[in-house]
Amino acid sequence: MKNEMDSKFILSIFEKIRENGEKKGEGYFLGGITAISDYDGYTIFMEDQLVKLRFGFHNQYHFDYEKDEHMEQFEKKLNAINTDY
Repeated sequence: MKNEMDSKFILSIFEKIRENGEKKGEGYFLGGITAISDYDGYTIFMEDQLVKLRFGFHNQYHFDYEKDEHMEQFEKKLNAINTDY
């Protein structure tokens, strides 16, 4: 599966999770997704139990997952956050 996601969409979801999510440790949790940024804010991370997204400088991002179904479920969670908040 080729993962192409709009950078603005990723950043928008991250901000919605920070604004509306429950604070958990260093990050925020909303809709099954945890969002965390590194100490300087240049790299953000969003993850559920099966997929990890790292988004960094120059809008480069990387997904880590084992099965396409995991990624599909992750995208559904992101879209739900986008429409619900």
